[in-house]
Amino acid sequence: MGEKESVAILTGGGDCPGLNAVIRAIVTSALQAGLNIYGIRDGFGGLIEDKFKLLQLEDVADILARGGTILGTTNRDNPFHYAVHTAKGIVFEDRHQVVIENLRKHNIKMLFTVGGDGSLKIASELAKVGVQVIAVPKTIDNDISGTERTFGFDTAMSVAAEALDRLKTTADSHHRVMVLEVMGRYAGWIALHAGVAGGADCILIPEIPFEREKVFAAIEQRRRAGKKSSLVIVAEGATEVGGELTVARLVEDSFEKIRLGGVGNKVAEMIEQALKIESRCTVLGYLQRGGTPTPYDRVLATRYGVAAFEAYQQGKTNVLVALRDDAIVTVPIDCVADKPRFVDIEGELVRFARKLGICLGD
Repeated sequence: MGEKESVAILTGGGDCPGLNAVIRAIVTSALQAGLNIYGIRDGFGGLIEDKFKLLQLEDVADILARGGTILGTTNRDNPFHYAVHTAKGIVFEDRHQVVIENLRKHNIKMLFTVGGDGSLKIASELAKVGVQVIAVPKTIDNDISGTERTFGFDTAMSVAAEALDRLKTTADSHHRVMVLEVMGRYAGWIALHAGVAGGADCILIPEIPFEREKVFAAIEQRRRAGKKSSLVIVAEGATEVGGELTVARLVEDSFEKIRLGGVGNKVAEMIEQALKIESRCTVLGYLQRGGTPTPYDRVLATRYGVAAFEAYQQGKTNVLVALRDDAIVTVPIDCVADKPRFVDIEGELVRFARKLGICLGD
């Protein structure tokens, strides 16, 4: 008898609710088809360091509702720009040939990569050097081009909306302005959806640079109308007109060197100074990424996982599974990698937010 055909799966970039649901779907599909499936631990670094584990059904039992990823992940390891620590400091080396050798050693015919735009870019580069890849879009930011929705977004948006619900009671009790800073990097999907769902009075997103005077005027108008509190939700990538991004720190050996953070505190300070209203900021941070995925994200992640394996069975390669018109389709990776998807400022939800009287800062 010949050797069993083998495939492998890894999760790259930041953790995200729904990752385990994807792993479960792909592993179960592969085993039912009679294939070996390897889990690669700790993202793309595991490809280089040969962290391959043969997975069985018991490895994916009871993980559907679990947050994070059982395989581990990292947003620092790029096989084409791999950080190596030496006595003289960090040097970067191209280790993609090691990846090819490790895949060949384990007889891997297809690599399923689950990740965001950084992981997609790496997957696209691996495809160019001969690795057979099928990618699954993952990010709470919902900013991957080619798909209408990424799993993880619904959970993050739900957490942010609930946070606004909770902050409103404090805002009302103390007659304060409460500012909530949420993730999203350079896209405002979380802030926009959570802001509408949570009844925010101001929503500040990267796609619409804000004027502080417009924000002040909206809050002042509420105060004149007898509303003694206001809710403001700010995406971490939001900027003032003519201003710059608020950067928390730089991480040189990461997919994403720039780590945003701090704009919420800036907005709270400027409101308090200008209007003399007590203002406080809550940074939701990693709470958006952890914990149990919503049922919607579990279903979407499962659909993506099964569709990814079906694409493999159909002989497709170097594609991304994507959601379009509520159907899972495949698109070439190189058409979507490194091409972020931003909020359409002329789109329906932005228009509806304006109709509701929500201040968008412009």
